Amino acid sequence: MVLYFTGTGNSRYLARRIAEGLEMPLYDLNACIKARDTAPVQTGRDVVLVTPTYAWRIPRVVSEWLGKTALTGAERIWFVMDCGSEIGNAAGYNRQLAAQKQLQYMGTAQIIMPENYIAMFNAPPKEQAKSIVGQAEPELQKVLTQLKAGQEFPPPRDNLYDRFMSGPVNPVFYRFFVKAEAFRATSACIGCGKCVELCPLNNIRLENGKPLWGKNCTHCMACICYCPKEAIEYGKKSRGKPRYHFEALERKQQDV
Repeated sequence: MVLYFTGTGNSRYLARRIAEGLEMPLYDLNACIKARDTAPVQTGRDVVLVTPTYAWRIPRVVSEWLGKTALTGAERIWFVMDCGSEIGNAAGYNRQLAAQKQLQYMGTAQIIMPENYIAMFNAPPKEQAKSIVGQAEPELQKVLTQLKAGQEFPPPRDNLYDRFMSGPVNPVFYRFFVKAEAFRATSACIGCGKCVELCPLNNIRLENGKPLWGKNCTHCMACICYCPKEAIEYGKKSRGKPRYHFEALERKQQDV
């Protein structure tokens, strides 16, 4: 089974491609996490977990869900992580997670996809994003070949910088940067509730037709990047920046 969590669609796209290539079922962790559903999942022997990279590891909401959820029938697990630049030493923590689940760790693969973390970085314009997705195709095909053969992924880079970013920096990043206080809706907001619908942690509610954010945020960027009116800002850090979500890129590709 292919499990995935996504913020703005990159991981969903990769997971869908992998599931199609392996002829495996696809399982949406966003829906499970949003519903607080930790009932056992009948996965079969092989599990492929596809996630974005948050602070040089898999998202904390995903590792917490996995810690509470039995993967019935699972014996082996592969991790596929998309990122804007690098995953640090995420593989070391994925290996630990596999051991906790009593699963055979089959490695971690990194695939570069368009950046979406506009709370800190710039998302690429659509044409550049399209190019990045195209450049990711050979790595995706390599991952598929290894998965079909039941092979372990080769070990990713692991140096002092990687260990530092995934180690000490990760909890510091969550503590001081992963907050929702800076999100706000501008006058362009039409009260459609798309942000409420997409928030995997149920951290957004509508009040008088406008979204309000609570304190339980994972910085997935779904609310700000999927807003149909681009009416959500993250303080001053998102002003003037392109929004990114994969489905808009797909529409762009179809229009060409």
